[in-house]
Amino acid sequence: MHKTSSSRIIVVGGGVAGLTAALALQDWASVTLIERETQLAYHASGRSAALFSESYGNAVVRALSLASRDALTAGGYFEHRRGALHFGGPEDNALIDDFARNAHALLPSIRRLSAADVSRLVPAIDAETTCGGVHEPDAMDIDTGKVVQSTAAAFRAKGGEIRLGEDVLRIERQGERLRAVTTAGEHHADVVINAAGAWADVIAERAGLAGLGLAPKRRTAFIFDARGYDIRRWPLVVDIRERFYFKPDAGRLIGSLADETQSLPCDAYPEDIDVAIAVDRIEQATKLRIGRPHTPWAGLRTFAPDRSPVVGADPRLPGFCWLAGQGGYGFQVSFALARLTSALLRDDKLPDELAALGLTRTAVAPERFLNSGQCRENS
Repeated sequence: MHKTSSSRIIVVGGGVAGLTAALALQDWASVTLIERETQLAYHASGRSAALFSESYGNAVVRALSLASRDALTAGGYFEHRRGALHFGGPEDNALIDDFARNAHALLPSIRRLSAADVSRLVPAIDAETTCGGVHEPDAMDIDTGKVVQSTAAAFRAKGGEIRLGEDVLRIERQGERLRAVTTAGEHHADVVINAAGAWADVIAERAGLAGLGLAPKRRTAFIFDARGYDIRRWPLVVDIRERFYFKPDAGRLIGSLADETQSLPCDAYPEDIDVAIAVDRIEQATKLRIGRPHTPWAGLRTFAPDRSPVVGADPRLPGFCWLAGQGGYGFQVSFALARLTSALLRDDKLPDELAALGLTRTAVAPERFLNSGQCRENS
């Protein structure tokens, strides 16, 4: 699928995945990014409390995270060396030990903490109510707003076009090119990249293709005060069973149920019951007393059936490519995914640095779902 500097590419979706891919592709093609909302990163990317963690996700995600680290560092996108703590209740010793062993094999800096260690690190956790935890000291906050704004600015500076408030209604083959009909007119391109997040399967269907079984899942979060505690040095704190998490943010704490509630693609809103359950779980496991939380919100994280991203050409429609299914890992993997997308379109090769991390084309290719029974038929 070799392309040249005269190639025209449409990227559908203005979240972090679409933006970083558009910037990488603009180096050798003429790229137009189309976003249905009137602002970039309105949905999942704009509602992310992103943390860069090399122990987060499956093997594919971890490889993509490692491959994105240099770009995040060079862009000045790391805000703070936050650290991450996974802790358990008195009955969770085996879970903590297993997590510590597996994580330490990936990252030697990770260490198993005793109950007393956990309480010293986060005094709101009583040593008598925990079996200890696992600490990843090098996990870092990502300045998500800076990533979006500077990537969009760099893309425009290179001649890229961003079209906001324009919904893609239909994609069809027209001769040697693809024709994308939108609410504002039509565009012609050699390649259309489907980076539409929760709407990725919808965009595929508008191209006459069955979706791949991508599943948008709602996650709920809120702000609360840590009364009586100095939280400035606290890490991200995650329940080992992933029933909740909380992390410092601008002098307060962000709390979440860590939920993955199946959802249709939509402008997600928080459910009161999800907020209430999260508050109860945090209060039961710690000495924090939340009371009424502030400004709850929700966002959709979209997963492929195997929880790895989907990247590459769809054999059913020449020129139609996927860049979807980043789940909750978008900001920490998108720079590597952008390089991967560009390489596959330009040279049809996996970049050497990604191959060296154990990534394979088949691990992210859309073909892995086409004959698996997970591909959703057109309605």
